[in-house]
Amino acid sequence: MTPYASLADDFYVNVNLATEMELPSQRETILHFFECVQKKYPSMRKFYCRDKRDFVLEEDKDQGRYRWTAVETKRLCSGVVNPSTPEAALDQHRLVLDLAPPILSVSPLDCEALDLLFGFDFAFRGNHNALLAEALGVGPALDRTAEIPGARVINYEPSLTLAIDEDCRTQVRVSTEARTNAFQVRTGDFAEEQLSVYVTARQYGSIDPGVTFVEAIERLFRIGRDVVDSCVVEQILRPLARTISLK
Repeated sequence: MTPYASLADDFYVNVNLATEMELPSQRETILHFFECVQKKYPSMRKFYCRDKRDFVLEEDKDQGRYRWTAVETKRLCSGVVNPSTPEAALDQHRLVLDLAPPILSVSPLDCEALDLLFGFDFAFRGNHNALLAEALGVGPALDRTAEIPGARVINYEPSLTLAIDEDCRTQVRVSTEARTNAFQVRTGDFAEEQLSVYVTARQYGSIDPGVTFVEAIERLFRIGRDVVDSCVVEQILRPLARTISLK
């Protein structure tokens, strides 16, 4: 198993390719695309249509580890939940993006945005926002605010987005998503929901001439993996896991 598996309840690597033009929806084209994916991953057997225009092929989710891919109106998606290694997830994304130009007629010129996401979910029954503030801190500028007597944190989802090139077309974002609302804090009635940490490496606009989708996603994978390893594991994931274990 990937070392990331011990850091959260669920770990996943997703890719989204957003296009300027609509993707094909003809029966033959869609089925051919998914058949090519299934040829590499025969256990992806569940095929269905969602919202009349979004087509999905996925594995059985009962085992807690599964693959999926989707063709939407203007978006091609691929994901692996709890992969054996991050590279195993990348292999699937390479395949999907390699098939997209010849089968779905997607050109690198037609790219609105391409992103690769490392996601980490923690199951927690309680105030997600307060947990984030306790585990990660709120920073010196907000310390006094967080210590107001009798106050309770109801909204705290730290995030930071950085451009890593001069024209700001390549960006990396570290973000959190709490799923607690004010009603739950007021009543003390919390469901066990997922608190998420995301690392997203994204390229905006058309892919550079001579660069394939596969080469572009490999670059984003390296960027995201470096940020996870150097800026997120010890600074965010382990503090969250430790704080949850003490609750």
